[in-house]
Amino acid sequence: MLTLHDSFQRQFTYLRLSVTDVCNFKCVYCLPNGYTKSKQEQEPLALNEIKNLVHGFSRLGFTKVRITGGEPTIRKDILDIISTVASIPGIAQVALSTNGYKFDEMAESLQKAGISRINVSMDSLNEERFEKITGKSNLKKIITGIHLALSLQYTAVKINAVLLKDGNSQDVDAFIAFTKNLPITVRFIELMQTGSNLSLFRRSHVSADFIKTKLIAAGWQILPREISAGPAIEFSHSDYQGRIGIIAPYSKDFCSTCNRLRITSQGGLKLCLFGDQNYDLRSMLQREEQLPELINRIQSLITYKTSSHSLHDGKYGNTSHFAIIGG
Repeated sequence: MLTLHDSFQRQFTYLRLSVTDVCNFKCVYCLPNGYTKSKQEQEPLALNEIKNLVHGFSRLGFTKVRITGGEPTIRKDILDIISTVASIPGIAQVALSTNGYKFDEMAESLQKAGISRINVSMDSLNEERFEKITGKSNLKKIITGIHLALSLQYTAVKINAVLLKDGNSQDVDAFIAFTKNLPITVRFIELMQTGSNLSLFRRSHVSADFIKTKLIAAGWQILPREISAGPAIEFSHSDYQGRIGIIAPYSKDFCSTCNRLRITSQGGLKLCLFGDQNYDLRSMLQREEQLPELINRIQSLITYKTSSHSLHDGKYGNTSHFAIIGG
């Protein structure tokens, strides 16, 4: 079997696939004014294009695919997309990132289609703060969906909360308590700069170090990182069923274990979330016979991957907001 390594001997086995730029939330750090379609925006990849794309990556040793957006469940053919991806030889794990707005309605059908792991964006456990951050008032519905995922025995249920100074940092204790009797992972993500959130970033960015200090002082232990895992540092405690994770992109050596590549909803390969280029693959996704060409193209492009992002220098690449690539 082929494998894909970059110039720094990092192996890539994890594909984050955006299936739409559209999102129905108005999160202050991403789309504070809501989603608007640009005149130049192409239609998202069709089902056949997605099938050919994932076939190519599976041939290169990719075993995990995460379906992202925007909000992926907005697509009417999302179940077909998931079942198609899950049926491709070599793909052992299909996960979904969602804002959870209708997950309680779709949890069973998503699982039957092939989703085994779910990440739900939920930036506060307080209804007022949640609505202020997201522009939505359906926190209870989202929490209902999380409990349903647990009852259906999803392999992993994770909550992602973007840390905002004076916005939700006061929710940390409540989130930790939320893991007491539930086998979930709550992950605190440091706010990252994009092309549209500089003012908010300067005002609201806060390091997650205070959470790490709090956890260690309370007896939480850092867990060994799984080979196929993302960049989160995870903690466990014998008195808690759940876990706490920290994603700190401004920390030292954050990129040293990178194992993922990203595809935009229009078929652009992003070697880094904060890279300057979207390398077009769409033209090679039209027919199965193009598979060797697609594989060669990916192998060639991986040589351009840098050792690290340049967030510390204020460089965020061409990422204007996270809805276009799913974070």
